[in-house]
Amino acid sequence: MPKTKQSKRRKRFDYNTDRKKLKKKFLKKANPRIEHAQIRNAWDNNKSMARNLQEMGLSFDPNRTVPIKKQTLLRGDTDDRGPAPIVTKPYILTKLQEEASLQEKDSKTLSSDLIEYVQHMIREHKDNYKAMARDEKNYYQDTPKQIKRKINEYKRCHPQLYQAFVSSLAAPEPMDQ
Repeated sequence: MPKTKQSKRRKRFDYNTDRKKLKKKFLKKANPRIEHAQIRNAWDNNKSMARNLQEMGLSFDPNRTVPIKKQTLLRGDTDDRGPAPIVTKPYILTKLQEEASLQEKDSKTLSSDLIEYVQHMIREHKDNYKAMARDEKNYYQDTPKQIKRKINEYKRCHPQLYQAFVSSLAAPEPMDQ
């Protein structure tokens, strides 16, 4: 098979490419960035991934760490686990456990237009979803179930705002004389 014309040509040095940038780019692809700050600081680039994770008390291969036990006919207690790995960086494991135990705040919110829409529907029709579906402000022609779902979402995302709104509806309005 004949060689291509370009491979026969003499190699020339490219003065326009920055070798330092190329090396950085290559290393960045070879070693991806670790998002967790504690793990990133404790990571040793001279050691393998398995060794790094073992020192932190984490598992590289969960199938090896917690193997599936084979069923035997005779129930002989045979412990075929090897010696426990030595954890030299336990502070990372404790930090990960602390972060996992923190309860995540529900950050979901609704748009101001949807909040206004739901408040209008409740103000006008209370809990009559069929009347809400026929309302002229129902631009997207939501069905009664869709409107009910939106109201429930509003109750779930903004419970204090919903309670304040309902209590303001229940309070009698002062009459001018």
